[in-house]
Amino acid sequence: MSALDLIPAGRTFTVEDIVVYADPQRRSLDQALQDADVLVSCPHAGAAIPEELAEFLSPALTRRLQYDFTDVATAAIVRRWAAQDPRVVAVINPHPRLVRDPNRARPADVAADLTTAIERVRTAGPWQKVDLTGVDAIRPVTFSFFPIIEVPGTDAGLHRLVDTFVEVAERGLGVYERTRDELTERIIAERLRTGGSFTRLSFHDTMNTTTTRDGAVDVPRAEKDRLPRIVALSNRGDARGEERDPADPPTMDPARLRALAEAHRAGFDVADPGDVALNQPYLGSQEILAAGARFRAVADEAAASGAQFDAVQAEFLREFLLGDAATAELHRPGTDWITEDPAQVDRIAAACRRSWDLYRAR
Repeated sequence: MSALDLIPAGRTFTVEDIVVYADPQRRSLDQALQDADVLVSCPHAGAAIPEELAEFLSPALTRRLQYDFTDVATAAIVRRWAAQDPRVVAVINPHPRLVRDPNRARPADVAADLTTAIERVRTAGPWQKVDLTGVDAIRPVTFSFFPIIEVPGTDAGLHRLVDTFVEVAERGLGVYERTRDELTERIIAERLRTGGSFTRLSFHDTMNTTTTRDGAVDVPRAEKDRLPRIVALSNRGDARGEERDPADPPTMDPARLRALAEAHRAGFDVADPGDVALNQPYLGSQEILAAGARFRAVADEAAASGAQFDAVQAEFLREFLLGDAATAELHRPGTDWITEDPAQVDRIAAACRRSWDLYRAR
């Protein structure tokens, strides 16, 4: 079995570790934010697990299960895109969703929610479907309901587990959340001063299959949960991006979302328009909900200054991002993860930049 990837104990990430933009040798972050019209956030990009949590991990956890439980393809692609596009700044979460999911509302009491989630998993049993409604910011099981955490058998052990998770989160996940929100506010302030557009893009990937006990990622998801061949762009609206519920308004103007979809169809050179879908199967989650609410709060100021604010979630099909060879490898039993193809990363990053350039031109 391949060893798990661990973040050395005590590692605290800095803004410089997790923020990526073009030409940092000649441009400061301040300059990059002035030039940027897109802030890309990758809430699930981290795969390495903080070493402090290793003692609580299931001994059956493999590197394949570890990586499959992340949006691992997003990290390299977004880093490559942001490093080449002067109008993009990216913030990449270094911690996996095992620590806590920043694309869910932050629990009022993280420790209490983690305790509840673990108890539900323990009650359900290994590989059994478990309902994490209300506590799904905490993910002690994978999408296949493999229990990542080996729950201590004593109350004292459980308390120590919870305390360790909460403390470790601040060294990476907490840095990500604070940085994402601070950079958002700085760009909002700049656009309210100068006018122009600003889009918060929450960037994800998901496979249309889940794992088996032997590591093959080949169990088809239910039809309603399957992604289109390339990407789903979501603004909390309907299949055309229009308002679906007055209490849940679109986070991106519907016409602009449709234009963004057309730009992706052209940028990725798709033959079937359905390869890029809107709000199917996902409506978008906490990152765009929070950004949308913030943008509505400054709507009057934005109108006065000529600023235009949008938030959109992009959920790419991981099979498409990784390519056919890597996907075929993951469909076979195994314990290791694939090696990403740099040429494939370059192609996807270039298509992302091309799509957003086309959108800006429209």
